Amino acid sequence: MIEAHELTKRYGDQTAVDSISFTIAPGTVTGFLGPNGAGKSTTMRMIMGLDRPTSGSVTVNGKPYRQHRAPLREVGALLEASAVHPGRSARSHLRAMAATHNIQASRVGEVIEMTGLAGVATKRVGGFSLGMGQRLGIAAALLGDPRTLILDEPVNGLDPEGVQWVRQFVRALAAEGRTVFISSHLMSEMSRTADQLLVIGRGRIIAAGTVQQVIDSVAGDGVRVRSPRAGELAAALTADGATVTSPETGMLEVGGTTAEHVGEVAARHGLPLHELSPRRASLEEAYMRLTQDAVEYRAHTTPTTSRTEKAETR
Repeated sequence: MIEAHELTKRYGDQTAVDSISFTIAPGTVTGFLGPNGAGKSTTMRMIMGLDRPTSGSVTVNGKPYRQHRAPLREVGALLEASAVHPGRSARSHLRAMAATHNIQASRVGEVIEMTGLAGVATKRVGGFSLGMGQRLGIAAALLGDPRTLILDEPVNGLDPEGVQWVRQFVRALAAEGRTVFISSHLMSEMSRTADQLLVIGRGRIIAAGTVQQVIDSVAGDGVRVRSPRAGELAAALTADGATVTSPETGMLEVGGTTAEHVGEVAARHGLPLHELSPRRASLEEAYMRLTQDAVEYRAHTTPTTSRTEKAETR
């Protein structure tokens, strides 16, 4: 279990994490979401004792990380997969870690097999692909067979087979009663992997709950409709109290009502329908709405006007 109480981290006059409290329970996969610069990595580093909180506290399995006598057996973490000497082999790196925690050498072979590194175990880490580096980081996190796992972007650089493997693996670990705390920018993957979510923005928790609860908090269900007389149908539905948008010609997205009621309104006005289907909001949509005011770096969505165009409009 991971428990944070009023956890705060400041760097000079900048607040990276602002009085956040949360509990990550055993037996679940908890996803940690937020834009770049939101405070995710800083929070994970404080959990692992790598950054000292300005105020507040955080414990893992009842103690601050630094107070565990054999921390690798309590908490396994992947925070920076590239933090390995490039001249070492995967096997020698893991053996060195095992020796510092009195972990049997046989466990090294086990995690190498578990993470699919058997074919490259004797090769130098400096020649690893990004995906292989991620697998080695996960192997290191698993080395002590810990009760708690903290994984920062574990699927970064993995191919589809590797992404699926991580998903199935962390869910199996949670099913064993372990605590799994995992961050990712892949919303579709988080919606399939996580039981619970924490969403952070500008250092504060802005949403928490199950995946569906987070989605429902900002993005309700809707109805998708296609009709050759979409304009007339939109007017009828709006008059009936629904909210209507038209993302493309002939298509309507309707909120505040049900597919059955849309069909009844269309029938009452004699309007033909080519499609009528319930539309479930996605985690990505909910995430974008939740974090729209918490994005530190925002790109323009339209090309910059050229100098010639500017001159012509003066």
